[in-house]
Amino acid sequence: MADTQHAEKNGSLEEQPTIESRREVSMSAGEYIATRATTLKPPMNQAPNPIKLLMMLTRKQWAFFAVAFIAWSWDAFDFFTVSLTVEQLAEQFDKTKTDITWGITLVLMFRSVGSILFGIAADRYGRKWPFVINNILFIVLELGTGFSNTYGQFLACRALFGVAMGGLYGNAAATALEDCPEAARGLISGMLQQGYAFGYLLAVVFARALVDTTSHGWRPFYWFGACPPVLIIAFRLMLPETDAFIARQKERVAMGSITGTFMKEGKVALKKHWLLLTYMVLLMAGFNFMSHGSQDLYPTMLSNQYNYSPNAIFGRRFSIIIISIIGGALLYPYTFTSSSAINAAAFFEQFCVQGAWGVIPIHLMELSPGAFRTFVVGTSYQLGNLVSSASSTIESTIGERFPLPPNPKTHASRYEYGRVICIFMGAVYAYVIVLTFIGPEYLQRSFAIEHDDDLREVTGRPVGADALVGGHGDVNAKESEEDARRVEKVEA
Repeated sequence: MADTQHAEKNGSLEEQPTIESRREVSMSAGEYIATRATTLKPPMNQAPNPIKLLMMLTRKQWAFFAVAFIAWSWDAFDFFTVSLTVEQLAEQFDKTKTDITWGITLVLMFRSVGSILFGIAADRYGRKWPFVINNILFIVLELGTGFSNTYGQFLACRALFGVAMGGLYGNAAATALEDCPEAARGLISGMLQQGYAFGYLLAVVFARALVDTTSHGWRPFYWFGACPPVLIIAFRLMLPETDAFIARQKERVAMGSITGTFMKEGKVALKKHWLLLTYMVLLMAGFNFMSHGSQDLYPTMLSNQYNYSPNAIFGRRFSIIIISIIGGALLYPYTFTSSSAINAAAFFEQFCVQGAWGVIPIHLMELSPGAFRTFVVGTSYQLGNLVSSASSTIESTIGERFPLPPNPKTHASRYEYGRVICIFMGAVYAYVIVLTFIGPEYLQRSFAIEHDDDLREVTGRPVGADALVGGHGDVNAKESEEDARRVEKVEA
């Protein structure tokens, strides 16, 4: 117990070199709850110079970050294509706006399928090829959406798109953060997460440029969305696997069976961390309700309720709670201001949403078992998406119970979406604050395999570069030659 109290000082669970097991000391539920307030206290470490942190990254680490950021940005772009064309799609397919929001809901529902499939593949075979396949599917399905002629075809393309999108987040986080210098991870995590907001911004810009500017209406927006992934694929093909994955794969080779060791790691991770994994899913449900509840129906609220034209449009837990409180305080101007002042309200509300999200990639990476970082980060995020998948549909359906006078120019039906978004988001912020308060934090956890107790339990010996010295007596010469060739392929 003393070890746990020592590690959980200054507001976070700090990594102790080579003794991760100290965090695993059993603690009763009552003892754990009693520590939630005291461990929330910010560690108040000296704020580092961000320029010096960025200078710590090597060219290869910057390349890993860049390809992850660009891919995550375009994932967001592809997702928001539907949010920004709800009215055009409703007119095209002769459906209500609520019907079209099912295109958003299906993407979120099927993302968990993709995160499981691609997450396991990335943790077993490497980050590169699942990433490439993800982006190939982006190309095919974005083109398919652009050529859809019926509502059924549209929904089918978006459902499959959910599978493809689901595999990207965990892979992008692992690619960007696994090899990142420990001191810079918090900053790089925040930068990576803002790829989502950057993708939203790009979608808004290109929607203005491509939607209804040609005789093809909304379709060029989707056709254009299929183009950049070609460049993203080329970029990723020029990069190797991450050093962290290569080191782990070498340990699996040393055990004599890569797949067998991978399966053993999975059993250990599930046995030891099932409660933590459940918590991560619940936390991500709250965060996805926060983002989708505030964003997906917002463009429709501006155009439908307020008649806007297209031209008008410190410690992980402590940071999340504080920014959620500020975001909640901004909900009224965010949803009830009808003048041009709404631009400022929207800016600061999304500043809070994305501010809370900024620590999530590294927070999830630190909480995840080392052998399954891609799978756990991606799947917890996407299962949270599944829980929150009906956000826009719920808001749209309830909003239609509060009709407003028809648009005086077009006579189109109008609804008081602002009231619904405000109440919905207030409940979401409260949920996130409570769940973050009671949750754990492994600030500055080492990603090196030497500090991975799960892998040490599987191998039954110390792991890492030092453990490889002297060979492995239980592997015969022929197997050693085959293993050496497999290691060379991994490094390539």
